[in-house]
Amino acid sequence: MAASAEAALQPHVPAAVVRSGEVVACSAVARAEGVRRGMRRRAAQGQCPELVVFDYDEVRDARFFEPVAAAVEELAPGIEVVRPGLVVVAARGPVGYYGSAEQAAERLVDHVAVRAEVEAQIGFADGLFAATLAAHRGLIVPPGKTREFLAPLGIHVLDQPAEGRAERAELVDLLRRLGLRTLGAFAAVPERDVATRFGRQAVLAHRLAAGLEERPRSRRKPPPELSVTQHFDPPVDRVDSAAFAAKGLAERLHTGLADRGLACTRLGIRATTENGEELRRVWRCADPLTPQGIADRVRWQLDGWLTRARLTSGIHVLQLDPEEVVDATALQLGLWPGAGQDQGEAAERAARAMVHVQGLLGPDAVLTPVLGGGRGPVERVRLVPWGDERTPAADPDQPWPGQLPAPSPATVFAEPEPVALLDESGADVVVTGYAELVVPPHRIVHGGQARRVVAWSGPWPVDERWWDKDAAMRGARLQVLGTAPDGGELAFLLIRAGGKWSVEGVYD
Repeated sequence: MAASAEAALQPHVPAAVVRSGEVVACSAVARAEGVRRGMRRRAAQGQCPELVVFDYDEVRDARFFEPVAAAVEELAPGIEVVRPGLVVVAARGPVGYYGSAEQAAERLVDHVAVRAEVEAQIGFADGLFAATLAAHRGLIVPPGKTREFLAPLGIHVLDQPAEGRAERAELVDLLRRLGLRTLGAFAAVPERDVATRFGRQAVLAHRLAAGLEERPRSRRKPPPELSVTQHFDPPVDRVDSAAFAAKGLAERLHTGLADRGLACTRLGIRATTENGEELRRVWRCADPLTPQGIADRVRWQLDGWLTRARLTSGIHVLQLDPEEVVDATALQLGLWPGAGQDQGEAAERAARAMVHVQGLLGPDAVLTPVLGGGRGPVERVRLVPWGDERTPAADPDQPWPGQLPAPSPATVFAEPEPVALLDESGADVVVTGYAELVVPPHRIVHGGQARRVVAWSGPWPVDERWWDKDAAMRGARLQVLGTAPDGGELAFLLIRAGGKWSVEGVYD
């Protein structure tokens, strides 16, 4: 549609868009003549000699699709443009507002037709992949029924030519030759077998076939007209003057967002000095920012810039950009005292102090640990800046064969420290290829202190990432309880790899 509109092509003329010699989109007239997505260019022209062929142009497509995305966003804030031609939005808001999925779909289709003068197709389902397929068919899939909807569909739907993923096309061809011709048949294969045989990309496709998400949905960057700017004459070079200006600017930003039913979760602060120096910092908050929250972050940031950045002149222009927005209903609290407030006053003061430190020293100055999936204690911990979304590096709910059993070490070293594990004669304790100790351990030496081993557990074999020669690791883990000469006991988590012992963690 975008290519035809740019070329002023008449609707009755068959048209197709080609990328790398393959049809990625075609008009309804072309489809009636037998042209299909995935066809080679020469085959499509042989099927329809009068076919008009356009080259793929993502910039053109995005330019013509923007009015559609803007029209959807007027009724459903917080959209994500997946690619030109496809937009996704959480259905809970529109469905709750208009009363049902059918009414929300009808309202969105009518609104897009009026504003953008195009006809849209809408589908509802759990997850982006299933919702896209539902939109192709104009279906509403009830919550919890996504896997049933996907099961009878052909395996070819995993390959979407518009995405341009060659590895997905090769996988679909291989699955067909193996006799897996539907999504349901592919989803029935255990995920472990898929990972072992086909690799990471196949696992992602397997998740889609099973009705799971390949990745979480993200937010669309708000339009630039939501930003607010203030010019200072004379330039501001004092923190108290900047703080006063920040309060008014924060109110303007919050009011503009509230008028659209939005609230900010990632705030961009941009400042330009009189001498042309440009400063920028993005603040991210787990909860939607209130006017006071915006003003605080601006004030703290300006404080850091004016006192730490060694500016050669005062701030001449200050701009606030809502980098990420959410539905403003997330700000609504309950009607009873204290409703919706999970933290006490002391915790709130501590949080404000940590944000203040970030303003002076940068976002990475305050980090919080997030526990995720993994086998060893080190790979399970991820450090994220204070206020960022606390997402683990790997899904902790997935099966992790060989995972260290509970309890976990109280102290975990970022890099395993060398340690000596000796037998009664003072020789190094060796582990066989079958993960068995050759002799019982008698003494452990760590940090220059020797302890007598009074008990141990294990060893457990470690055989990780055998398919990746650069990241593969083979060894064994062992838990050891040592007693110091003064009677104090300490438990260690040891790992033997490459013929050497190291300590990964210490149990208190």
